[in-house]
Amino acid sequence: MPKNRTQYLLDFEKPLIELEKRLADMRSVGAGQADLSEDIAALAARVDELRASIYQNLTRWQRVQIARHPLRPYTLDYIEALTQGFVELRGDRNYADDPAIVSGFATFRGTTYGYRDRTVLVVGHQKGRDTRQRKYRRFGMPNPEGYRKAGRLMRMASKFGKPVLCLLDTPGAYPGMEAEERGQAEAIARNLFEMALLTVPVIVIIIGEGASGGALGIGVGDRMLMLENAWYSVIAPESCSSILWRSWDYKEEAARALKLTATDLRKAGVIDIIVPEPAGGAHRDPSATFDAAGHAVASVMKELSELTADQLLSERLRRLDRIGQFSEAVA
Repeated sequence: MPKNRTQYLLDFEKPLIELEKRLADMRSVGAGQADLSEDIAALAARVDELRASIYQNLTRWQRVQIARHPLRPYTLDYIEALTQGFVELRGDRNYADDPAIVSGFATFRGTTYGYRDRTVLVVGHQKGRDTRQRKYRRFGMPNPEGYRKAGRLMRMASKFGKPVLCLLDTPGAYPGMEAEERGQAEAIARNLFEMALLTVPVIVIIIGEGASGGALGIGVGDRMLMLENAWYSVIAPESCSSILWRSWDYKEEAARALKLTATDLRKAGVIDIIVPEPAGGAHRDPSATFDAAGHAVASVMKELSELTADQLLSERLRRLDRIGQFSEAVA
């Protein structure tokens, strides 16, 4: 992963980064000088206070920006950290392979997180780090063959009794004409149907962006986990703004109205667990993020492994039925 954070500063991070740089310079100059120790301690306290103030009061649009940060860990980073022996399987056995979705079997490092090691199928969107990779993976926007590949492997996992772990991070399904010609909507709908009927535990974790059917196409499961600064919505804020206001200038208002953050979705019953991130976002401390995600996945996997196939299907249906419930107030 790239290491230069200052190259990708977000607007609201600039005051903090400037203060951190001053602190680093002071520590460098004052190394071994007792007369600067009090000043260094005071500045460090200011840095901690400012960091807490910024990241405890983020707006919805600011969380969207963090979820899109170029240094944020992607699916392959999670696979490397949380599993071992990953074997990627490619192709939908119908048209082609789609690098926007990576999928394969691996051993989940369960003992590291209080569970047992277990073979799982991992499916996730993969964005690119540089221009070549972004073009190759289409910024994590799948074609129909990506969803069909994922569906094929999920059926295989169900056949052999292996849990499925899905990692969502996409700005949406690929909108090109060729994708529509090859049945984009049908491929997503087919996955929704088949994922609802899988007889093995299905754990979904939103690690970054979760936009529209592009995310939903591999997003039906027994438990929905979501990183603290991820977002999940029927539409991206910019697209919502362009539809409602005929301009992208109202994306912040759109993000506020969409209520797309982890806290919003937990209140609405769409997700089950919020996975905490380090102050500043997952890109500030990927190792801590992987550790939190690993513990959350292990806990859910342990819980679901105790259920029979019939219990899994019954509870999955009840969970889906609860989404969108509301009550009417009689005047």
